[in-house]
Parts: sequence; C-alpha cells; structure tokens
Amino acid sequence: MPDHATALSSLLSRTDAVIVDLDGTMVDTMGDFNEALNRMLHDLGLPAIEAERIESMVGKGSEHLLRSVLNHVLAHMDKAQAAIKTEAFFPQAWASYQRHYLEINGSYSAVYPGVVEGLTALQSAGLRMACLTNKPLSFARPLLQAKGLAGYFSQVFGGDSFERKKPDPLPLLKTCEALGSLPARTLMVGDSSNDAQAARAAGCPVVLVTYGYNHGQPVGGVDADGFVDSLTQLA
Repeated sequence: MPDHATALSSLLSRTDAVIVDLDGTMVDTMGDFNEALNRMLHDLGLPAIEAERIESMVGKGSEHLLRSVLNHVLAHMDKAQAAIKTEAFFPQAWASYQRHYLEINGSYSAVYPGVVEGLTALQSAGLRMACLTNKPLSFARPLLQAKGLAGYFSQVFGGDSFERKKPDPLPLLKTCEALGSLPARTLMVGDSSNDAQAARAAGCPVVLVTYGYNHGQPVGGVDADGFVDSLTQLA
C-alpha cells in the first residue's frame, strides 16, 4: 500500500466525524457563479466578467465575491474611484445576485466524479457528517438537495450560520459541537487554504482535494494532512 494511502487510512481510523466543504469540493459551481454574477452585472449596466477571473475570488463568502467582482469591473472604468463605487453599487448588487443565484442554483453546476461514492463509503463506515460552506445557507441547502447530496449530512451550515466564516476556526468548532465530536477526531475535507487554516486553528485534521478552486492557486503548497484526487480515496 502506498505511503499516502497508509497515512489516509491511519487518519480515518482516528476519525469519528467528517466536515465537508461544498464549492470546489463536492460540486463544481463555477458555472453557477459565472451565470448569476453576469446577470447581476447586466442588471447594474456594468460589463460582464470573464469566467476565468472568478475562480480566484470564490471561497471567502458571497459578500467578498461580489465586492471583488465589482471592484474588478469598476477598476477598468475608473481605478481611482473603484472602491468607492463598489460600496455604492453593493446593496443593489447583493439583491440582484441573490435573486439570480436562487433562480439558477445548480443549473450550471455538476457534482465532481467520486463524490457520491466517497460520501456513501464514509456514511457506511458510521461516520457522522456535516457540510460546512462559506456559501449562504439559503444557497447551500437547495444545491445539496438538487444534486442529491443532502441525505448524507445530519448538519448543514453556511457562511451566515455563525458570526465568522472560514478561515476563522469558529465555524468548525461550532460544527464539531453540533456533531458531538472532538475537533481532534473530526476530519475537515475541503479544497482551499481557507479550509486548511480553519482546521489547523480549530485542531481538526484536514485533507484537501486536488481539483478544487483554492482561490486560483496551486493547492499543493497548503499545509494539510493529505491530498486526494477523489473522495473515493477516503473510502
């Protein structure tokens, strides 16, 4: 058995519960982001943003995403006034984005290969599971339902479920409480430095997928306990 597989097996043998991220970990939602954001920009009379620009902005919550998109688009029009105009546009942008995202939620996204098989194996092993995402809860729950993933999780928490978002450790600590598990025996599975930093600060082991977003940066340089190309490797 390869060393990395042995390490994963050893880690799972010390695990009572698993916390799984959503965007970039279970579901490729970049198409949803691209569609909703460009519908929002159209409503505001602003130019569209290229899909490849969005990846580096995803992962820190919808408020951060919208401000990043607005600042990027407005900077091309008037760099000196971009930050001021971003805040001026934000309330209208937020309302428009929420409306459009809920309309298309899941329509332009797909579950990554191996996710269903991996979650099924973890569930069959008797592990308690929660989904913890920085996505608003009103977006996360319908997406999990639409993609047939909701039944794997006893708890689902979004970026607005607690006072702070990942990479702050608070969401992980609160999720561990809800699962009734100790952080040291609760595995965080994510795709980015946000997940890893939150897990380290909370005292949870962390494994990252290699195919996610990670703010557009290579995930291999992130401090984690392991990396997997598919959730089936956690089986």
